[in-house]
Amino acid sequence: MTSKPYLVGLVGQGVGPSLTPALHMAEAREHGLDYVYRTIDLNEIGIAPARIGEVLFWARALGFDALNITHPCKQLVIPHLDDVEDDAAALGAVNTVVFGDRVMGYNTDKPGFATGFAEGLPDAATANVVLLGAGGAGAAVGHALLDLGVEHLTVVDLDVDRASALVRDLADRHPQVRVDSSSFDKLSIVLPHSDGIVHCTPTGMADHPGLPFDQALLHPALWVADIVYRPLETALLAAARAAGCRTLDGGHMAVHQATTAFELITGITPDADRMSRHFRSLAGSNPPADVTSEN
Repeated sequence: MTSKPYLVGLVGQGVGPSLTPALHMAEAREHGLDYVYRTIDLNEIGIAPARIGEVLFWARALGFDALNITHPCKQLVIPHLDDVEDDAAALGAVNTVVFGDRVMGYNTDKPGFATGFAEGLPDAATANVVLLGAGGAGAAVGHALLDLGVEHLTVVDLDVDRASALVRDLADRHPQVRVDSSSFDKLSIVLPHSDGIVHCTPTGMADHPGLPFDQALLHPALWVADIVYRPLETALLAAARAAGCRTLDGGHMAVHQATTAFELITGITPDADRMSRHFRSLAGSNPPADVTSEN
């Protein structure tokens, strides 16, 4: 074993069922690391999310090397950090905190989706893409899609103001690309002319079953990506495959979030293929939980 042990935590509400601790610790064993990863469920210990600064203070004092941060603390944690890397600053959300001489914040959502997309949907057409969901994960995915070369991105959300705000941010940071918003009732007009759609809402999780839109809108020329990973086989992906669509499940993003975080914490590049195999074995052997991309 290495002379340096690692102590890592996942902070958020309802994080008990997370697969992340097992995923990190299994990969660490492969590298001969003494690596302990624990969940810190704010609901269970009765700490309000607004007290995330205290959680960081005590975690650092108690010898934690890093924390993954999930809902609802990704934005709340930022004022308590010494510095934030560029992507996290642009997104206004941090999901990985590394303790050292300075307390650094990172966001692994964007690289996690980008790497997973390139892995699972190579050579997918990206001229016209729909982003369904303009929340924190949707924002990260939107930036990743534009970096991947999407030429026209349409953002759809039930909250029209939230969709419009994300469009403005994406357009400001990617002025060469066409970005606009649309309403749910316009999907029947938008999807027939789209190359793909990325689903970034809670619909399809165990506690939010069902389809996010009418499956009759799916067509064989459309690829469909879902960031929900428990269950991996969402109703949307099942319907998309039945319609002849290429699909990408949320496990790709989840694994590459974890690989990025693991490297930030340890300085060691993990074996992504091995982590993917382990993740899918865990996801298949555990009951579904109400979890999307948590890191």
